[in-house]
Amino acid sequence: MKTWLNGQPANQLDLSDRGLSYGDGLFETVQIRDGRALLLEQHWARLQSGLARLKFPASSLALLQQDVAALTLPDSGVLKLTLTRGPGGRGYRLPDIAQVSRIVALGPLPDFAGQPAEQGVRVRLCDTRLGLNPLLAGIKHLNRLEQVLARAEWQDAAIAEGLVCDLEGYLAEGTMSNLFWVVEGVLYTPVLDRCGVAGIVRSHLIEVARQAAIRVNEGRYLPTVLHQASEMFICNSLIDIWPVIQLDQQSLEIGSVTRQLQQLLQQEYQL
Repeated sequence: MKTWLNGQPANQLDLSDRGLSYGDGLFETVQIRDGRALLLEQHWARLQSGLARLKFPASSLALLQQDVAALTLPDSGVLKLTLTRGPGGRGYRLPDIAQVSRIVALGPLPDFAGQPAEQGVRVRLCDTRLGLNPLLAGIKHLNRLEQVLARAEWQDAAIAEGLVCDLEGYLAEGTMSNLFWVVEGVLYTPVLDRCGVAGIVRSHLIEVARQAAIRVNEGRYLPTVLHQASEMFICNSLIDIWPVIQLDQQSLEIGSVTRQLQQLLQQEYQL
């Protein structure tokens, strides 16, 4: 993996950095394909929204964009972008002048065994619940301890993902992904206004589906609604779409809506 800090090659970070001390920062994970960073404008937009909510200096995004523009991207790989508020003293008070740390990393794509996009995956429902915090909902901030604890619930390599509910018991997301399911031809996904990450591929798929005249509903749903699903899939910026063929003891087919969205997403990537 190649890494840069504030535009210069580096592999070390100040130990007083607020990203390390408090999770005071944001990150984006971008898939590179054919030498292009996929859906990069959408990643920039989510990052800008997060920076505004966390009260980062207005210049932070533009400087990171300059760092990325100076790179030569590989044919394929992962571009990870991280912004922290930089070095700081003790205490939560914001520094008068933040020295933002801009971290850029380039690495290879993960090797997903077993052709999950074609063959489908097994998932489970987690016991860990996500706290409700509208201020942080949707953005990809650096504190992901809830997801870490949810992922710690299983070690079975045959289970690809765990689905997580919020404190009130409503479906939210996967530990690393967003969730969709189909009931009678309608596509459903949890609303993410109180917790969870508003994934870039999730948002893009909602647009793609509506353009294809597929009805999409966002709302608060209890896990029991999944028993009615004829199709289910998870998605993120690296896996694209993985059909779900088993949720705990419930078996599912890989249906036409899932396959259609997979095809439409790949067509979008080739434009």
